[in-house]
Amino acid sequence: MIPVVLESARVRLDVPTRADTAAIVAGCQDPDVARWTTVPQPYGAEHARSFVDALVGPGWASDREYTWAVRRSGSALLEGVIGYRTERRDVGFWLAPSARGAGLAHEALELVVAWAFEQGAPDVAWECYEGNTASAAVARAAGFSFTGNGPAVNPGRDGGPTPAWHARRRADGTAASDLSWPSASFAHSVP
Repeated sequence: MIPVVLESARVRLDVPTRADTAAIVAGCQDPDVARWTTVPQPYGAEHARSFVDALVGPGWASDREYTWAVRRSGSALLEGVIGYRTERRDVGFWLAPSARGAGLAHEALELVVAWAFEQGAPDVAWECYEGNTASAAVARAAGFSFTGNGPAVNPGRDGGPTPAWHARRRADGTAASDLSWPSASFAHSVP
């Protein structure tokens, strides 16, 4: 697929390029990004270039994974990344500390999910490692239904199983589950 740009009044999602290398490296230095994702640690410019060259472009070309840079409207600065994998119809994202708390993750997630539904996806899955309350709050606010705990589909950095929270949002608007979100997970989180 030819990459598409998604945008709202506050967020622009477009393809990350090598020009974003420094911003990707800076974002991946954040302890929360390192803790809750599988980005290599330590993370350097070579990792960012490989991400752009070996994952982003080929992902779009093969229709395996669509990856967008999260930017504020009117800004060229990459402040996060969001991706949608077609095989499992799942979404994942991270934001740099400077972008958190402004609703950018929620808005980016809404744009990607709406786009996936327009492409014919019957649902979209989301997961995070257990304890990632910020990501869970974003998914919950975006209408995802908690579907349970279990091993992460995306294994930990060491390749081993990692406990995860799972959720799903259906295109038809019906709840994917009647399970309650873990109550402790939102005690200190703001989407």
